[in-house]
Amino acid sequence: METALTEVPVDAVFTRALPKIELHAHLTGSITRQCLHEIWETTKDKDPTFTLEDPLVVLPPGKVDFDVNTFFPLFSQYIYGLCNTRASVIHSTIAVLRDFQSDGVVYLELRTTPRSCHDLSKNGYVLTVLDCIQNFKSSSSTMSTNLILSIDRKDTAHQAMETVDLAIRHKSRGVVGIDLCGNPAKGDVSIYGAAFSKAKAHDLRLTLHFAEVPASSSETELWTLLSYEPQRLGHVINVPEDIKNEIMKRKVGLELCLTCNVNAKLISGGFADHHFRYWKDKGCPLVICTDDVGIFCSPLSNEYLLLAENFELSRKELAELSLGATDVIFGSVEEKQRLRGLLDPFCK
Repeated sequence: METALTEVPVDAVFTRALPKIELHAHLTGSITRQCLHEIWETTKDKDPTFTLEDPLVVLPPGKVDFDVNTFFPLFSQYIYGLCNTRASVIHSTIAVLRDFQSDGVVYLELRTTPRSCHDLSKNGYVLTVLDCIQNFKSSSSTMSTNLILSIDRKDTAHQAMETVDLAIRHKSRGVVGIDLCGNPAKGDVSIYGAAFSKAKAHDLRLTLHFAEVPASSSETELWTLLSYEPQRLGHVINVPEDIKNEIMKRKVGLELCLTCNVNAKLISGGFADHHFRYWKDKGCPLVICTDDVGIFCSPLSNEYLLLAENFELSRKELAELSLGATDVIFGSVEEKQRLRGLLDPFCK
């Protein structure tokens, strides 16, 4: 007699084979140290005067303890300076896509903030990323990818509107939504109302970083963000009780990032103390995500393994969690049907 699916222990082989849905992955934060090193070597060969240090020195193997104070300067002062050409954007984007697919991700919503590079305008940057996605998709039989454009909390209202306009312009090529991200200790989220309204008017979905740190978790800020009617929220850590109730009432999709939250000390304690425990039975669709796998070094298959180990989830429960994520993807009805077809056999 075969052992029931729920009785077979969860292991890394299973979580890697499980079809997974990744909805909270920052493109630049998902670049591995090795890929950054390859870009650095190429740049250094072409320009011996290039002053940025080797990524394997700046990001030594095993270092994953970046907090809010050290995480954001790593990008603004280093990684953006390294990935600052069309060639480096292509190299890194293809590598990121390949890494997610090899980890068993079957649907990916990659997010990135449009930025000007050495030889690219913001529009050129978005087009380059979309070209990489399209080229990779044509060679991939397993993973579909869409793009979310991010507004940074330090952006002006005008810059936010520019990002929305780029998303509208390239919607037909796979831009499916708008994100609000960036240093949670900075910015005034109330200035983005017009940008979000325009995005919604053009059928772009919204996902917002939400209650990430105490400084971004005032009642005023959180109710303002909810007033934009997002379909998904990321992190949802420091949430007051009345706002938790509103989130549950709306059944908003929640993007939960265990390793990021633990290693960056966004929560107190370890994995077993993660607020997944609170949200898992509250009726909101939950999506397990990596956030910045290049920095925190935990691929999505490992996030599922951590869930199983710390919350005593079975293979069937992990599969049902992945299946539930299909309800809140920003992709098409046909894409949802494809994903459910892949996941149904794992849920029996």
